[in-house]
Amino acid sequence: MSKKKFSVNGNLKDSLNTVKFLTERKHFINSAAAALPTRTDDFGVNRVAKSIHPKEQKLVISRIEEHSDIAKSYFFKSETALAYFKAGQYLTFRFEIGNAVVTRSYSIASSPASALNGEYQITVKRINDGFVSDYILHNWTVGNEVTAYAPEGNMTYCPLRDAENIVAVAGGSGITPFLSLARAIDQGDEDCTLTLLYGCRTSDEILFKSELDSLSANNSKINVVYVLSHSDEEGYEKGFVGADIIKKYAPEGNYSIFVCGPGGLYKYLESELPKLQKEKKYIRFEVFSSGKKSDEEPTEYSITVINRGVESVIKASSSETVLCAFERAGIEVPARCHTGECGFCRSKLVSGKVYIPEGEDRRRIADMQFNFIHPCCCYPESDLVVRIN
Repeated sequence: MSKKKFSVNGNLKDSLNTVKFLTERKHFINSAAAALPTRTDDFGVNRVAKSIHPKEQKLVISRIEEHSDIAKSYFFKSETALAYFKAGQYLTFRFEIGNAVVTRSYSIASSPASALNGEYQITVKRINDGFVSDYILHNWTVGNEVTAYAPEGNMTYCPLRDAENIVAVAGGSGITPFLSLARAIDQGDEDCTLTLLYGCRTSDEILFKSELDSLSANNSKINVVYVLSHSDEEGYEKGFVGADIIKKYAPEGNYSIFVCGPGGLYKYLESELPKLQKEKKYIRFEVFSSGKKSDEEPTEYSITVINRGVESVIKASSSETVLCAFERAGIEVPARCHTGECGFCRSKLVSGKVYIPEGEDRRRIADMQFNFIHPCCCYPESDLVVRIN
């Protein structure tokens, strides 16, 4: 085999200059004081990053608004500046309920400008057997201090990706991110149009109707349509928000579809949205967990949890996620979205088998290969050994 010769452009002078530069730099570093001349917190970029992405925020409930007997809106203030957010994002709250350490996420209903004015708003709807929602509705009062993390979430308007016209499909309390978007459009913070198709069972279940009607009447960029599934009332569409209703009210030209609501709405739209023949990038779902298969009898398993080298054994049911088992046992795991999207709860599955509902496995390919899981959307199907943190 013949040998090939390779040459590198350069000369002795370049090499000498490099050596000289490295020597001078090493001398400069060694002669510097041990303490930084400027605190890292004083750098502008660090101040901005800390203000937008704080590790946690201490919020105080400043007022509460009741929506008949189905939901309550909670407004929060803080002694420090609130982290800014984009319309469509959510806040994750941390709770200690009995022996359980729990996190839950709620979409922000207020406009982004409200954060600059020192206020957040979320709305919590009453649901059957809602562990955390019941706790909030029964225990949160004005003056309570609560812990929340920085705003997060990806269901936000992005002009580089989304069409200028947004058709939002909301169901129940899924109205809150779109109320935030409508407020942002009305205040000039978002430059898009919004056609809001809001589905409820009856007119009594419509949240924020007066404000939505006012926004629609006074701003040409906002149009609100109510769709009732269990009531035939004058002035409302009847049925479910599907392809026909979207076609009826969608603006001319291209548009994006944003969806937020209960799992039943998502399942229905799985067969309806393909009828519109839209590119996938123009269809956005707020992620949710559909849960374990309901036709199976719950089975009890054990999970050996390895937390920074310390092992403990807890009980778990096949009907609840691995993260729920952690929370119920008082084991605190970093968690935000509870839908596998954010990756905060990423853990190593050392042994055992888990079930992940179809379409909800949002792990990276490398995590799949090396057996890392998102406990928030995994259900045990055997005894498990899991390493967290």
